[in-house]
Amino acid sequence: MNRFRALPAIVLTVAFTAPCQGAEVGIRETTVAAPERGRDLAVTVWYPAEAGGKPVLVGDNKLFKGTPASMDAPLLKGRFPLIVMSHGSGGRVQGMSWLATELAKAGFVVAGPNHPGTTSGNSTPADTPKLWERTQDLSAVIDMMITDPLWRDITDPVKIGVVGFSLGGAAAMEIAGARANLGAYARYCDTYTKWDCAWYAGGKAYVDDEAIEVDKVDLRKIDRARFEQSNLDRRIKSAVLIDPGLAQAYEEQSLKEIAIPMSFINLGSTRTIPEAVFADQLAVSTPQGTYVSVAGAVHFSFLPECKEGGAELLKSLGEVDPICEDGGSRSRADIHAELISLVLGALQRTLKDRF
Repeated sequence: MNRFRALPAIVLTVAFTAPCQGAEVGIRETTVAAPERGRDLAVTVWYPAEAGGKPVLVGDNKLFKGTPASMDAPLLKGRFPLIVMSHGSGGRVQGMSWLATELAKAGFVVAGPNHPGTTSGNSTPADTPKLWERTQDLSAVIDMMITDPLWRDITDPVKIGVVGFSLGGAAAMEIAGARANLGAYARYCDTYTKWDCAWYAGGKAYVDDEAIEVDKVDLRKIDRARFEQSNLDRRIKSAVLIDPGLAQAYEEQSLKEIAIPMSFINLGSTRTIPEAVFADQLAVSTPQGTYVSVAGAVHFSFLPECKEGGAELLKSLGEVDPICEDGGSRSRADIHAELISLVLGALQRTLKDRF
């Protein structure tokens, strides 16, 4: 699961700056009450918009290119399917703007929270496996979108999907009905020493953009009842899962009981996809699962396009993950174009065409 947690706020702080051309979709920043968190969630909403609003670049910062949108533009009249999004570990939902914008252009309302405890600069190993918190976040966003006077008239309450990447893909798995087994996950990390397992064993966390030392996470000491509980939200009617985390830990019976279409996407080929997110067998186990892999991509290809000099900037900051690299055979823009086609096609097929 992606882990660019150490990058300081000056690099990854989301900016809303003037773009080079007019925006095609609206965007609003809001908050959602999350009583279980003891705090409000920061939520970004992309939506079909009428002319107006302030042209901005969403997610623009020193490392990543932003995506044009129109801040606070008037909402387009109509009723549109709702897609909730869950970002990867150490990410932010604004980093999914390249995809969310295209979904809004195609007639979806897209909303996603920044998950406390697993965002860039504020991420801890202890918070990472608490998927029940992420699914609660997503359900709280759905509650807001279908009841708030601003959004309820344009949001179709019976056409709701979820898109998740990496740890966000694990949250999407669970909100669709998958249940994880703590023993299986712990045994997997006993022998697998990369990715999420390395994060738990690393003894390092990031709080307020500062690295701190923490105890290593003993997965067997996690609250088993919470970890293994069902986090199903029956309002979700379709799920798209890109490199979903915890791929080795789901209960087989829970996968067989998932009643909605599950569209699995892996970044890379059989030889290059990390074991932590390999999803081909998940697709086989779910009754309406489909599977595709994106050749020439790597896990970090899902992140926004890097600006010129991005790799050098990362190196100067001591970042070891190849965040700006894509395997060498394809550009990130080309990979994104294929991913947009795959995700949009899955959601149109399972939400717009299905009902």
